[in-house]
Amino acid sequence: MMSRFCPRPFRRIVFAGVFFAGVFASVLTQAGCAGLARVGETPPLSPIQDPTTRKDYRKVEMPMPAPQKLQRNPNSLWRSGSRAFFKDLRATRVGDIVTVLIDVQDSAELNNATQRTRSSSKETENGALGALDSTVRTFFPLVPPLNDLFDGASQSATQGSGTISRDERITMRVAAVVTQTLPNGNLVVYGRQELRVNFEVRVLHVAGVLRPQDIANNNTIAFDQIAEARVAYGGRGTLSNLQQPKIGTQIADVLLPF
Repeated sequence: MMSRFCPRPFRRIVFAGVFFAGVFASVLTQAGCAGLARVGETPPLSPIQDPTTRKDYRKVEMPMPAPQKLQRNPNSLWRSGSRAFFKDLRATRVGDIVTVLIDVQDSAELNNATQRTRSSSKETENGALGALDSTVRTFFPLVPPLNDLFDGASQSATQGSGTISRDERITMRVAAVVTQTLPNGNLVVYGRQELRVNFEVRVLHVAGVLRPQDIANNNTIAFDQIAEARVAYGGRGTLSNLQQPKIGTQIADVLLPF
């Protein structure tokens, strides 16, 4: 019946509307079921696992210097590269743990102002288009004088100003595991900590490359001594969900062009 009385373009619009309505209802149903499943339950913690088995783990490759021949000192109690006669308990091998001290003080202030003005004008002489103007106005008396059509003036002005002021402070301690030893002796570390308070989980992630010589005697290293450092601090739970727009708002922000 619908194909007999409804035009083909209208049928396409109806079918498209039904299809998108079904997709949208399925998304809302899945989001609602997932939300109802977490009602009254604390957010789960991730299991402890080997960092190298994670899907986001990537082996680090850095430019290496030319290998050097190991020098041995016969009949000597001193070892090349050692800082003490006794065994060093600082992290040196894969699987060792080192504490990363994160103390970031970031502040920036920028002021920028621009101003631009431009004007132009053009006038046509009276006799330049006199013959043509009289001929045109003979057949088209309502047409304005041609001199007025070619005369013009323009003016534009642009003015803008901007200010950026930022002040951030992050102070944390996190234990990281040595996941790789590079050919030049540098260590690749990866650390992740999770803390759950009530219905909120805080996640701290740190990774980077460090020199064993920069590790202090108490097996700690400052954040600014780690190359290619990556630090992430976030969370998930009730508070994070309240701060994040709902899935319908996010979809609308993506689809709407304004």
